[in-house]
Amino acid sequence: MMTYDLIYDVIVVGAGHAGCEAALAAARMGCRTMLLTINLDAIALMSCNPAIGGLAKGHLVKEIDALGGEMAKNIDATGIQFRILNTRKGPAVRASRAQADKQLYRLRMKRVLEQQSNLDLKQGEVTALFIECDELRGVDTRSGIRFLSKTVVVTTGTFMRGLIHIGLTNYPGGRAGDLPSIGLSDQLRSLGFGVGRLKTGTPARLDSRTIDFSKLETQHGDDPPIPFSFSTVRITMPQVPCHIAYTNQRSHDIIRSGLDRSPLYSGVIEGVGPRYCPSIEDKVVRFPEKDRHQTFIEPEGLETVEVYPSGMSTSLPIDVQIPFYRSILGLERVEIMRPAYAIEYDYVDPVQLHSSLETKLIRNLYHAGQINGTSGYEEAAGQGLLAGINAALRVKDRDPLVLDRSQGYIGVMIDDLVTLGTKEPYRMFTSRAEYRLLLREDNADLRLRDIGHGLGLVPDHEYASFVRKREMIVNDLERIATTRITLADQENTVLSRLGIEDIQKGTTLEHLLKRSDITYAELAEMDNVSRETPAKVREQVEIQTKYRGYIDRQLEQVERSKKLETAAIPSELDYAAIKGLTSEVREKLGKNRPDTLGQASRIPGITPAAISILAIALKANTWKGGSK
Repeated sequence: MMTYDLIYDVIVVGAGHAGCEAALAAARMGCRTMLLTINLDAIALMSCNPAIGGLAKGHLVKEIDALGGEMAKNIDATGIQFRILNTRKGPAVRASRAQADKQLYRLRMKRVLEQQSNLDLKQGEVTALFIECDELRGVDTRSGIRFLSKTVVVTTGTFMRGLIHIGLTNYPGGRAGDLPSIGLSDQLRSLGFGVGRLKTGTPARLDSRTIDFSKLETQHGDDPPIPFSFSTVRITMPQVPCHIAYTNQRSHDIIRSGLDRSPLYSGVIEGVGPRYCPSIEDKVVRFPEKDRHQTFIEPEGLETVEVYPSGMSTSLPIDVQIPFYRSILGLERVEIMRPAYAIEYDYVDPVQLHSSLETKLIRNLYHAGQINGTSGYEEAAGQGLLAGINAALRVKDRDPLVLDRSQGYIGVMIDDLVTLGTKEPYRMFTSRAEYRLLLREDNADLRLRDIGHGLGLVPDHEYASFVRKREMIVNDLERIATTRITLADQENTVLSRLGIEDIQKGTTLEHLLKRSDITYAELAEMDNVSRETPAKVREQVEIQTKYRGYIDRQLEQVERSKKLETAAIPSELDYAAIKGLTSEVREKLGKNRPDTLGQASRIPGITPAAISILAIALKANTWKGGSK
């Protein structure tokens, strides 16, 4: 084994969405970083749907951007359709989504990585961690090169012992066309990590030239398109439509006829699949009463004929896939360019991680992305960003960055993973966040921009723009609280048009804006100063004014829970020495080794009484084996 003659601060294994964010974060924080991947041409490859964002996932992308990550800027530069979802609902659950030009997305991210100072890109398969005298020293590759590093971030995606299934045929692969990673998961298991098996899948890629789009529903994006990044001024890419199609009873009959050769139903697949993104055969079996299932036909780029039928993933044999897709109205003559498939892969139980994403078993080793049991580009990127940040902070001998559940969806996701673990691919939902009114897409910069700038990830010019916006919001909130209407002609005209008659002279603009029947746009028709307020400031002022009571209540809840969240539990605590805990509670706490009382309180089966006993023991220091 040849030892490379350079010692890195951070080595990132894998260049998917987690690996890209981890490598960029560490390098931008001044650490000598290497990104090591099996295939340099597959950096940031969208192996499944050609889109970024969606419900709750859009929140993650906005938070990544606020902290100084790259995903939002990358989709803004390469997106070919942008939509805001849930516009008829409250601001907490509105979400951004964008179709990407798949190849442009990959190429731009590769270019950003190549041009980043402090970052080396190398192609190679990591087969083992290099551990010497119980200390992580680097990684070994199949090509016989040992790379040394102070920290390692593992972001292997679906590559660890990846196995692709098409019908009853299966073969090793990290995804279609790529080799799997062999050896690393076996080593992790031998080191004491709990390694499990998960499954995911992807639909066929279809030739758009063989689709009759006149029979499908057209879905256009928003006009004008709204960017993801707080730094993007406007979207310059050409925008294209998607189309909606539906399965039918004949489609479902074809699916049922092939179930005996489905690896999902014949017992060939061992891994657990994503409950919230089932394959089409799973939908047909689980929901027999449904006459049809919807699919969005999504373009994969401006310069390709390939399209992606969202929601139609399957692992059925190709001789079943062809008639199935052709049974859909408008797709009667469709040609499959790439068959659908399912993939099984190894993951590591995330309860063996600290909230920093450092493993509890091996110091200086961090896990991010699908190795932690998550599903989705956005979930992976959020973890990768935090893992890269914390690896860099470890090199700098600084405390880790841990986002709590009241600070961001990234904090919710990581806390869910390290506290509860997962037995199926974890996907982010707004319902997972108990403080979701505070964690909106629109205020991600107000929540996290200061942190990103403090880490050196948000450039000074972007931060200065943010500070100006924040000051304008504060000033406008103060202004509308003290500005009163006089019921002049201009004001009366607007109020009369809106059918509002119960407004008294001297009413403040703030009082008006609190009403459900008046928007900031209508306020601007009555008030010349409001008319000049920038759109991004208007949005914040309106949301903060209309929802102030609800927001204040959630802030009070956050304050009440802080004592638990900040009460650290020593890693060496001996739970057996704490009197009053049941054997079941001791077993659960000993297995999970929570970092804080807050984490302990969210472990299933840990009662409030157990938390009280634990808190008293920590305060009194009545446990064996360490100091407080």
